[in-house]
Amino acid sequence: MIRVVVRGVGHPNIRATHRTTLMFTKDKEISLRADCVLLVGCDKALSDFPEEFKRLARSPDRTIKVRLIVGGLEEEITGYGDPGLTYTDSRDIVVRRSIYTCPRTLAVRADKAAIDISRRIIDMLRRGHRGVAEISLM
Repeated sequence: MIRVVVRGVGHPNIRATHRTTLMFTKDKEISLRADCVLLVGCDKALSDFPEEFKRLARSPDRTIKVRLIVGGLEEEITGYGDPGLTYTDSRDIVVRRSIYTCPRTLAVRADKAAIDISRRIIDMLRRGHRGVAEISLM
């Protein structure tokens, strides 16, 4: 198992209403249109991930778990690898329910999107709480 820890913070414009994706970004500011964003000001994007993680994640048999921790609350998201993953984006990390891949895609066929995240967590993030995304490749 390889694990990458991404640290970020909430933002007043976090809505988390997107039905097919969720995202973490290095950007410090977001608009209300960014309805999939959960963490801003992150210390990592996909291009910062270890090369071994990137190589192994290109297998469709690989499970990718994201454990989002905010305060004492946790949410787990499960997605999968794909041969089309490039991990080259220098700003964002996106988890998708679909099989679409682009440089921002961490995982596909995920079991949750932004709308599925606990509203208690989302409320904390709107108030500016810090959050951690522990990303594990199984």
